[in-house]
Amino acid sequence: MAVTEAENPLVGEITCGSLLQKLQEIWDEVGESDEERDKMLLQIEQECLDVYKRKVEQAAKSRAQLLQALSDAKLELSTLVSALGDKSFISIPETTLGTINEQLAAIAPALEQLLKQKEERGKEFSDVQSQIQKICGEIAGNDSEQTGAPAVDESDLSLKKLNEYQVKLQELQKEKSDRLHKVLEFVSTVHDLCAVLGMDFLSTITEVHPSLDDATGVQSKSISNDTLLRLAETVSALNEDKKQRLHKLQELATQLIDLWNLMDTPEEERILLDHVTCHTSASVDGVTVPGALALDLIEQAEVEVERLDQLKASRMKEIAFKKQVELEEIFACAHIEIDPEAAREKIMALIDSGNVEPTELLADMDNQIAKAKEEVLSRKEILDRVEKWMSACEEESWLEDYNRDENRYNSSRGAHLNLKRAEKARILVNKIPGMVDTLVAKTRAWEEDRGISFSYDGVPLLAMLDEYAMLRQEREEEKRKLRDQKKYGEQQNTEQEAIFGSKPSPARPSGTKKVVGPRANGGTNGTPSRRLSLNATQNGSRSATKDGKRDSMKLAAPANFVAISKEDAASHVSGTDPVPASP
Repeated sequence: MAVTEAENPLVGEITCGSLLQKLQEIWDEVGESDEERDKMLLQIEQECLDVYKRKVEQAAKSRAQLLQALSDAKLELSTLVSALGDKSFISIPETTLGTINEQLAAIAPALEQLLKQKEERGKEFSDVQSQIQKICGEIAGNDSEQTGAPAVDESDLSLKKLNEYQVKLQELQKEKSDRLHKVLEFVSTVHDLCAVLGMDFLSTITEVHPSLDDATGVQSKSISNDTLLRLAETVSALNEDKKQRLHKLQELATQLIDLWNLMDTPEEERILLDHVTCHTSASVDGVTVPGALALDLIEQAEVEVERLDQLKASRMKEIAFKKQVELEEIFACAHIEIDPEAAREKIMALIDSGNVEPTELLADMDNQIAKAKEEVLSRKEILDRVEKWMSACEEESWLEDYNRDENRYNSSRGAHLNLKRAEKARILVNKIPGMVDTLVAKTRAWEEDRGISFSYDGVPLLAMLDEYAMLRQEREEEKRKLRDQKKYGEQQNTEQEAIFGSKPSPARPSGTKKVVGPRANGGTNGTPSRRLSLNATQNGSRSATKDGKRDSMKLAAPANFVAISKEDAASHVSGTDPVPASP
């Protein structure tokens, strides 16, 4: 039975004992010696030990590999947690219990999840850093030179670091937006300036940077420091060009207007160049019409000015006489006496001789006109005071006529208006001495400053004022005498009435008859009229009948410079005292 089982190893379970039994049976059958048997058994035992030893080494090696794998997994897990900066998103096993394989199995899910999270976080870092790198390149102007994605520092993939990059990206995006807005503003300004100056906008803007063309998208336009600098320089250059062209056009427009005025150019011809003259007083920022400062327009204005200059030369006499008339009008307004005939003869002689260029003659006359205007300004304050003085004297003359009118209080039409005028006239008359004193002081100051005499239509104003003051003093003296005579006459009448009784008042002398119309001597109060000259002793050797123009150019002398005779004075009452009623 045992032999049968040994011969058929497939029957039953083959074990070391069964094999050893089978080997004993074979040895018994063969007749092996015990020595050989022991030797063979030792050999078998050694071979078994070698197998066990090899298996143990393999097992130890496998264990070491598992331990290394576990250590590597733990190290990688720790590195990932440190790089990602937050382990709250995953469940990391903290226990070290269990076999090595159990520990590896416990770490594997967390490690896999962290690796996936690291990959996603790395993509976020790469995307943010790529955008930062792109915007920095656009600002620096070397965006085309950048190739490849930026290197991501995998040692720090924390959310804090990612947030720092995102904040930096937002700042750069805001700076890019601000720069883009500034670029678009510059481009718009360049467009408007080119339109006003009549320049090609496309060629001008693409010289700064090709991306500034309208065909290029907004986000693709250059925002580099160099582009902004060149845009600012372009705008500054265009503004300066605009300023110079406007100044040139305004000079031409002024010349055109002066020439038109000189030659009485009709309005329909002026309208043809209204686009030139409409900017005469415009500011640089105020000119926004496209083509308003184009070079061809300025050339057109230059050609027109040159044409009018040539036409002006052919009409020299007419223009010169017009300027002379303007000069005479200025002097007339300032009450400065000149000899217009001599001036005209001199102009004719200069033009006919050909020794003076027409432009030089007109320039000289313009200079005279400018000086005359300055003279008018220097005399304006005094002349205004002279006008007020004369007006006050006229009111004084009217007031005396009014006071001599015995019917002034009658309820006739307009009597209340005359009464109001008389009240105002009395107030004004009381101011005349102060007016004269101020006028004298102003005139003397003017003469001291200029070193010349202040003349009014050829008459020294101070002499006129002195004469007026003297006549006014004489007039006051006459008034005083009249008041004394009146007082004496009333006293005599009273005495006679006391002796002989009351009797009718004698007839009024003919000298008291009211003056109607202009008086021969202009009144009795020294009032100056506006266009009569002083007497011949004050005018010196000047003729009073020179072509009848002396009367129209000289100052009005006081209309009552001739003193009233004593006989006439005796018949007048005071200009300010009411006429007493007849008894």
